[in-house]
Amino acid sequence: MSFWRKRNGLRRTLQAYADSRPLPEAAPDNLTRVLRVENEDASIVEDARRRMAVIGFTLVIAFGALGFRAVELAFASDEAAAVVPVQAEIRRGDLVDRNGQVLATTLETWSLFADPQLVWDARETAEALVTVLPELNVEELTADLSSRRRFVWIQRNLTPRQRQAVFALGMPGLEFRTEPRRVYPRGRLAAHAIGHASRDLEGLAGAEQAFNSALANDGGRPVPLSIDMGVQFHVDEVLRRYMAEFQALSATGIVLNVRTGEIASLVSLPDFDPNRAAHASGSERLNRALQARYEMGSTFKAFTVALALEQGIAEPGETFDATSPIRVGGHTIEDFHAENRALTLEEIFTHSSNIGSSLIAMEAGADAQRDLLRRLRLLERAPVELAESATPLLPRQWGPTETATISYGHGIAVSPLAVASAFAAIANGGVYVRPTLRPVRPGETIAGEQVFAPDVAQGVLDLMREVVANGTGGRADAAGFRVAGKTGTAERPGRGGYDEDRLISSFSAVFPYDDPQFVVLVVLEEPQGTPATYGYATGGWTAAPAAGEIISRIASILGVEQEDDPLTRATLVRAALTPDPEPVVRPDE
Repeated sequence: MSFWRKRNGLRRTLQAYADSRPLPEAAPDNLTRVLRVENEDASIVEDARRRMAVIGFTLVIAFGALGFRAVELAFASDEAAAVVPVQAEIRRGDLVDRNGQVLATTLETWSLFADPQLVWDARETAEALVTVLPELNVEELTADLSSRRRFVWIQRNLTPRQRQAVFALGMPGLEFRTEPRRVYPRGRLAAHAIGHASRDLEGLAGAEQAFNSALANDGGRPVPLSIDMGVQFHVDEVLRRYMAEFQALSATGIVLNVRTGEIASLVSLPDFDPNRAAHASGSERLNRALQARYEMGSTFKAFTVALALEQGIAEPGETFDATSPIRVGGHTIEDFHAENRALTLEEIFTHSSNIGSSLIAMEAGADAQRDLLRRLRLLERAPVELAESATPLLPRQWGPTETATISYGHGIAVSPLAVASAFAAIANGGVYVRPTLRPVRPGETIAGEQVFAPDVAQGVLDLMREVVANGTGGRADAAGFRVAGKTGTAERPGRGGYDEDRLISSFSAVFPYDDPQFVVLVVLEEPQGTPATYGYATGGWTAAPAAGEIISRIASILGVEQEDDPLTRATLVRAALTPDPEPVVRPDE
């Protein structure tokens, strides 16, 4: 009891003491400082928590947006892929020459396209692309990339270097796909015969168009042509030089097998690179061997002689009065270098008399003349596989004037290939064989049509040899090959009539004369005379020497053996050891 009594008393004493002390107005300084520090720490923690919450929320929003965009892009890519043109595998066959040289083949290339919906900045993308593909147009490309379409071609068939440059730009919305591209490894050589194909591998011209079905549907197997690139090279080289020498507007050359109709060479200048056909001009793309139609001038006198022999108009020794010009239908017909005397059939041909040819044709009559030209396919397009073959320009009426002028190659315009094919019939014993760009297989039967008697054909060929041996075609003679041929010079028609300063000069050659195998036709459009030709620009001075040089170059390639006789060897040796004599100016047509 005493313990509890003492404890209670102590409690009362302490309570009384506490009640007697005054209350403090504020906490001690040290206590306030402690509380302030504790409050600041709590505020910092709270701010950090708030910031973390904001950052976390922002990250959630950002990742959510990215995830949504990723899903959207995935679906967009699928949709874009669905609108990319699907191109079935195309196995287009190669074009090769008669010896297997590749003329056209197909390679895989990269093409660039865009999905405008995935392009971030159309203008920026267009400007960046132009830096590596300068042929693009910024404004047009910007418009395309700003469209609502899902697929836009930008440029097709890029080179590996171009593709790498575009790839390095890293621009969104751009994609590549592989595509086949037609490639022409020989460039300009034989461009008009080969032709070219579109980006979608559809033939647009030449053999590419003519044999499009075989190239596209034959399992990729090559399609051979009758062209011999060795022959083509020499014809092309010679014609380029003569075209430049005589400043001609164009040059055309054809080498034709008279027995099979195979075209061994077809040259048309100016030409183009089929790898860049879209950049070629209309003049360069024009296949003058088939599409151009010329009044061929005295070349047609070979057909007039055939008409005379067939109709029995000219008997041995019979002459035609060419002493002075004649008038037919109000027009005067005269000779370029008039003999001013009566001429035999042989002299009419070798001296290239317009008067004599007119007299023969008018005696035979328009119907007989037209029928002969019809049989020679000169009144229709040359029947070759190429679509470019043009229909001739014929007179609206075939009266006495037209009969006379057509006898010497005026008043009718035909393609060079049509003329070459007609001369092939003369060289082939009067049998016309259709020209072709496909090689003839060994043993294959050639279908031909007898258009006039063999003796008529031989009679014309004999006179053609005389033209080269002793007439206006002497510059076409090729030593050892006994060339036969006919010069041709025609004035070009204009608004006021024929222009004597604008000529179509040509030479039609057959070789070898003793065993005819090939026709060579050379045509120069508006050649200019030179001091070496004494200012003449006619066929005998311009086209004939070109034909002779071509024959000398290509005969061995074609398997034609050079005649080896003592007279020829002696002539060659004498020419090599003696200086060139002054040329003798002989009359030309």
